[in-house]
Amino acid sequence: MAVVAAARLDTLSVRDFRNLERLELELPATGMLLVGENGQGKTNFLEAIYYLQVLRSMRGARDQDLVRFGAPGFHLGARIASDRASEIGVGFERSGKRKRVRLDGVVRERLSDAVGALPVAMFSPADVELVAGGPATRRRFLDIMLAVTSLGYLRALQQYRAALVRRNAALRDAGRQSAARAEERVAVWEAPLAEHGAALWSEREVWVNSVAEQFTARARDIGGDELTLRYSSWARNTSAAGDRERDLARALEHQRATDIRFGLTRAGPHRDDLLITIRGADGAARELRVFGSAGQQRTAAIALRLLEAARLHERRGGPPIVLLDDPFAELDVPRTQRIVRLLSKTGLGQTILAVPRESDVPGGMPHLQRFRINAGVLASG
Repeated sequence: MAVVAAARLDTLSVRDFRNLERLELELPATGMLLVGENGQGKTNFLEAIYYLQVLRSMRGARDQDLVRFGAPGFHLGARIASDRASEIGVGFERSGKRKRVRLDGVVRERLSDAVGALPVAMFSPADVELVAGGPATRRRFLDIMLAVTSLGYLRALQQYRAALVRRNAALRDAGRQSAARAEERVAVWEAPLAEHGAALWSEREVWVNSVAEQFTARARDIGGDELTLRYSSWARNTSAAGDRERDLARALEHQRATDIRFGLTRAGPHRDDLLITIRGADGAARELRVFGSAGQQRTAAIALRLLEAARLHERRGGPPIVLLDDPFAELDVPRTQRIVRLLSKTGLGQTILAVPRESDVPGGMPHLQRFRINAGVLASG
């Protein structure tokens, strides 16, 4: 039987990241409890760790906005245990907006080579936006989860985005050219959009279909709600896997003239969504984003994060590092206890729990060494 190895963060070095000026930390193998009032840097600390997975802010901030005020740039470094690396470092310089990544001491020409080197799953009250927010939030969830667990997906995502940017640029420039020339410049990007878009479409849908029943079961276990999950495609009639590239190519060609008029590509997986519905007392299924309560939306978001952690566990050969950013805030005690049990059942690896007060730690959580943070300064005890 193969040995299942949990991902681990052994040491963390932070320089000038948000309000964290200088931090050197050796982390306990089981994890840590981080206690601090709001605004002192708890979430910034977790964001620094999450940044090492995706090489971008978990909150959508630009790299230059992550640099501590007055500093020329930031640097993050860590010794880690994962299936892909033992050391990772990321540096960003505000002047020139340059970012460099080292993996096991070697500077990587492509940043994507280091994406997912440190597998991390994060839970936060802000996750409610996965359900209450717009489709772009849910597409980002899918893209990050699939990209850090599938190199093929990551490559397809990069190629698709590059082709989409160029087709949209050609669409916006079309008014300054003859009709024939405009169509020619737009059409050249449709083959790569169809090829790579079909790959994204297929892998997203395969994953959603494979976890739909688990999602319903997790939501029922957490809050007793009857929730369903399905992939909502831009295409009304979802194609068989082998036909997706052809269908997307045809749709792009068919809508080309209209796209030129509006200056926007309107067909493709960049228009898709995760549809989450709730079954009411009358038996009808309604969109949770519109009709669900805050508690029901939180339930759905936590169920999605649990599935993300399970995907990382399955694809990476062991549990990911788990970051918990005061995830039980505003939840009732029974719901909190059910979530803790589900987290334990999935096999918690190294866990970093951040809360405003030690009394906010729910029963059932593993004992973790305590650290405090105040004005960006970390101290043990």
